[in-house]
Amino acid sequence: MKVKVTLLASAIGLSCVAAPGSAQQSLAADAKAFGAREAVERPDLSPDGSSVIYLTPGPGRKTAAVVGNLDSGKFQTMMTTDGRPESLEWCNFAAQTRAVCRFGGLIKNPGEIDLLGFSRLLAVNTDGSNPKLLGQPATAYELTIRNVDAAVIDWLTQSDGTVLLERLYVPEEGKMGTNIVRTKRGVGVDRVDVTTLKSDVVESPHEAADYWSDGQGHVRLMSITGQRNSGVLTGNVSYSYRLPDSRDWKDIYSGDDREFVPRAIDAGANSLYVLKKNAGRYALYAIKLDGSKAERLVADNPRVDIDDVVRFGDGQKVIGYTYVEDKRTTVYFDPEFKALAASLSKVLPNLPLVEFVDSSRDGSKLLIFAGSDSDPGRFYVFDRTHKALTPAMISRPELEGHPLASVKPVTVSAPDGTTIPAYLTLPVGKTAKGLPAVILPHGGPSARDVWGFDWLAQFLAARGYAVLQPQYRGSAGFGDVWLNQNGFKNWRTSIGDITASARWLAAQGIADPNKMAILGWSYGGYAALQSAVTEPNLYKAVIAVAPVTDLGLIKQESRNYTDADLVARLVGSGPHIEEGSPLRHASAIMVPVLLIHGDTDANVRIDESQRMNDALKSAGKQTELLKFEGLDHQLVDSDARAEMLTKIGELLDRTIGH
Repeated sequence: MKVKVTLLASAIGLSCVAAPGSAQQSLAADAKAFGAREAVERPDLSPDGSSVIYLTPGPGRKTAAVVGNLDSGKFQTMMTTDGRPESLEWCNFAAQTRAVCRFGGLIKNPGEIDLLGFSRLLAVNTDGSNPKLLGQPATAYELTIRNVDAAVIDWLTQSDGTVLLERLYVPEEGKMGTNIVRTKRGVGVDRVDVTTLKSDVVESPHEAADYWSDGQGHVRLMSITGQRNSGVLTGNVSYSYRLPDSRDWKDIYSGDDREFVPRAIDAGANSLYVLKKNAGRYALYAIKLDGSKAERLVADNPRVDIDDVVRFGDGQKVIGYTYVEDKRTTVYFDPEFKALAASLSKVLPNLPLVEFVDSSRDGSKLLIFAGSDSDPGRFYVFDRTHKALTPAMISRPELEGHPLASVKPVTVSAPDGTTIPAYLTLPVGKTAKGLPAVILPHGGPSARDVWGFDWLAQFLAARGYAVLQPQYRGSAGFGDVWLNQNGFKNWRTSIGDITASARWLAAQGIADPNKMAILGWSYGGYAALQSAVTEPNLYKAVIAVAPVTDLGLIKQESRNYTDADLVARLVGSGPHIEEGSPLRHASAIMVPVLLIHGDTDANVRIDESQRMNDALKSAGKQTELLKFEGLDHQLVDSDARAEMLTKIGELLDRTIGH
């Protein structure tokens, strides 16, 4: 299959990247460019493939939903949110001129210190008119708080403007002067016209947690989440399924929710694709939903987890699966898409990360993302009928013309002989010898970095620093043995691997051992602080964004939430709580510390950074706390990120130079 690249005058031009060795930008310019949020997020193709809808940032924390005609090149704003606290999360076409958007945010519980998350579904015309909320209408008499009102489980691509909607129903207490109250309770499924809001009951509300559709309008899978009488989650789940022509539910799994992870139902194959453990790693299985529950191993990998399946549009068939070793790999078992992916790799040789994002309803047009380690990514529309590939949008236009660094997978040897995978990013145009360096451990701890563009690592490289991102033991994606319970319970191993990675970088001659710093976000921030406690002479500066600082505090913070037991289980109990909490060992840190935190962070409370800052000050240490009002764990605000990067750059310039 040959792919012809068609360049339309209306398409966004693709600028050339500056040559290696270009003059370094000012810190302010780099902070603004790399701190800018992605210009294109969560894009969705219209039913006929002629238009696209996506989210784009406004100033600061504002977000806009933009609708554009790909043929004319005309784009218009459909709606905006100011992020105080509502922010758009995504918008999808439900019909050619009607969209469904989800917005949400965090608010403080009245009279409490706890934060409450909420999300709402809104239907709106693509010109911004006729907005309507899709959840059950709220009243002042509801018995419980409605965090999430609804979720789309099937876009019903056979219809136009009708969706299958999972709705949360909340009963009312008695109203003054009337006995008419709502009594429905639980989660149900309705077929809803997103323009008129006319709805038909598909599943009556009850104790179910979630439903899955087969993409063809049939509810085939239901989950019930295990919880105590108090509502606290237990970590167990039960799944039931239906035969294609039945209303009866049949059991398919009950147990630990980490051991059975549904990914998709393929109507054509009448199968559920699910991730299950095989030799301690996630493997992909297909389970027949015909009553036999016949199970087939689709794929496994001896090194890493299989992590997802691939579809090419709403309701379309499953065409492959993905996993990450050194780089993300997609395996297509659909021959047409396997050939298409190979052709695209030839047409776009410098953009090896290719994803099929969405398709028109007839499958004739595909929205494709292509990116790399040194290219944030570009979107194309592929016409399968005419074999034409057309550029559509650029992910980060602020970085066009910036020299971006290559990312190299490397391996680090730990003192016990364990080989630790890592990613090394080197400044463009500089010899990999005696460089100032930043160790950048990821968050989680049960997460991992993936080869590709990373705005934080690229900022550091642009400032002249070598960057190493170790996938320490405690990282997810490598199986249960590597997970090693987690980086809290076994913090010594995780922090030891991070320390070994820093020493390896110096031993290789890449880093100047006297010019190293450590920076992390969330668990990565915890790792940065704890590394400075255990190795007070290794780093010259510590930067911790939204860090966990005390393992006891992180358990306390969840005490009023349904995941309290799960967090307590994750962190555990024992001597490691005292020994592994940097807040309790602030006096051991010998270098300047920069703490960065949003004051509306529900993942890790800002109190953790405030206490750490106070403890460091009391111990006579150099410390600074940069607080952002109204921002959560991700700091989704271009201006705030630019300010953060400026502060980071200034500290690194003072301590390890560039």
